[in-house]
Amino acid sequence: MPPAAPRTAPDADTRLSTLPNGVRVLTLHLPAIETAAVSVFVRTGSRDEPARLGGISHMAEHMAFKGTRQRSCQQINWDAERLGAEVNAHTDKDHTAYHMRGLAADAPEFVRQLGEIVRDSSFPADELERERQVILQELAETEDDAFDTAFRLFDKACWGEHPLARPVIGRRASIERIGRDDLQAYVAGRYTGGHTVVAAAGPVDHDQVVDAAARALGSLPPGAPPTVAAPVFRGGRGIKHMAGQSQAHVVFGFPSLPVTDPGHTAVQVAAAVLGEGMSSPLMDTLRERLGLVYYAACSADLDDLAGQFVIEASLAPENLPAFADEVEGLLAAHARRVDPAQLERARRQLAVRRLRQWERPGRRLEEAVLDLFNFGRVRPLAERRGALEGVLPEHVRQVFAGLCAGPRALGAAGHLPRAAVDRLRRLGPA
Repeated sequence: MPPAAPRTAPDADTRLSTLPNGVRVLTLHLPAIETAAVSVFVRTGSRDEPARLGGISHMAEHMAFKGTRQRSCQQINWDAERLGAEVNAHTDKDHTAYHMRGLAADAPEFVRQLGEIVRDSSFPADELERERQVILQELAETEDDAFDTAFRLFDKACWGEHPLARPVIGRRASIERIGRDDLQAYVAGRYTGGHTVVAAAGPVDHDQVVDAAARALGSLPPGAPPTVAAPVFRGGRGIKHMAGQSQAHVVFGFPSLPVTDPGHTAVQVAAAVLGEGMSSPLMDTLRERLGLVYYAACSADLDDLAGQFVIEASLAPENLPAFADEVEGLLAAHARRVDPAQLERARRQLAVRRLRQWERPGRRLEEAVLDLFNFGRVRPLAERRGALEGVLPEHVRQVFAGLCAGPRALGAAGHLPRAAVDRLRRLGPA
């Protein structure tokens, strides 16, 4: 694996302060735009939930906009939209985030409004029952989606009973079980100073954002940083035939490094070498030359606990045997040798993707905050670029050699006749 890239000085546009209760305030000064993206990130997600309350982070995010001690759901929406602001939120396995974007001059007000939502949500009982039905409809949509189903089966095959295997939305039984008291207790325990980052990007004044954050969230209890045990990769298969489907959807992959490991950049490059772009070996071979798949891709899904090297595809069931043969052949070929030209293509694609993200304030904020959660600091662009440039063909070859020699997991859903399932097993564990 390549050595860790040397640390470089923080980017000049990045400032970080910490309030007495542990809330961190991050600003990215971007003077070339006139709007500001403001977010409050909380380091809690589906991997932090007790099994019986799976999906509570997602439900809390939904309910946060349904009323606070000061304002109704309607007033929350009006106060944002009268400023022309966009409001959104999302929940992931390792964090929950609340966002507003509008005029830069209103950034302190966005901090105030988001702070109230995070600190003072009241979880009205009547709103809870209505929102529960909305979430159950959302769950039904994911259950009907064969690709979503394949990914859920894949995660279960990878991590077994570890919380990382659970879907962010939760399961029907837990969604129906979660009550107002559960939400209040969960938020009180997890939405604390040590878990929270207030972040703003745009032509914003750092001191004004810090002052607004102190007034909005300075009363949060400090709280200890969250701890979750790292999972053990289990490996296995999850296969589900779904009526009414015409295609097979396959997700299979391997354990990989966490994002905090210095070798994680080589894993990201390896995924891009194999399957990013139409000229990648995966797409060029499977789709352009052989016509075996409608869609295929490769990715490295890495967080601070663990990683997954993932290959996914949608294809006609009769093509599964040839698909399995070709993928195995590509992995073995890359374990023997990595083409320097393909490596350079992948490096360029990753570098340009990162620069595109750097030009999107909201996306750049999220990357910076995840750095704070995972590394305790924001990695400068030059350091990230240095890590990418330090990956050599031999480093990538070693990644593929490790994949070929290690365990694997498989999730498949859709139209899967018995003969296709029998041939699919070659992609699963021995």
